[in-house]
Amino acid sequence: MNVTSISNFRKAAKAYFDQVIDDKDILLITRSDGQTVVVMTLDQYNSKIETDYLNSSAANKKHLEKSIASLHAGKVEKHSLIEG
Repeated sequence: MNVTSISNFRKAAKAYFDQVIDDKDILLITRSDGQTVVVMTLDQYNSKIETDYLNSSAANKKHLEKSIASLHAGKVEKHSLIEG
């Protein structure tokens, strides 16, 4: 995660945007009023929104955690796709 001031961002906005895209990183832009703005790619944003949605229900979060634990324990089954 990189941090810059709004003044520096104004001077080199394209370079900062390119860095966010190329490095798949997040940029924090600090403002003189104490506010901070986050810059990230749309793919990163969409991924975060989807993760938040999937974890928004306690039951779904528990199911996902159980599935991930099963995967790590090697308890998986391979199935063929059904084509329609």
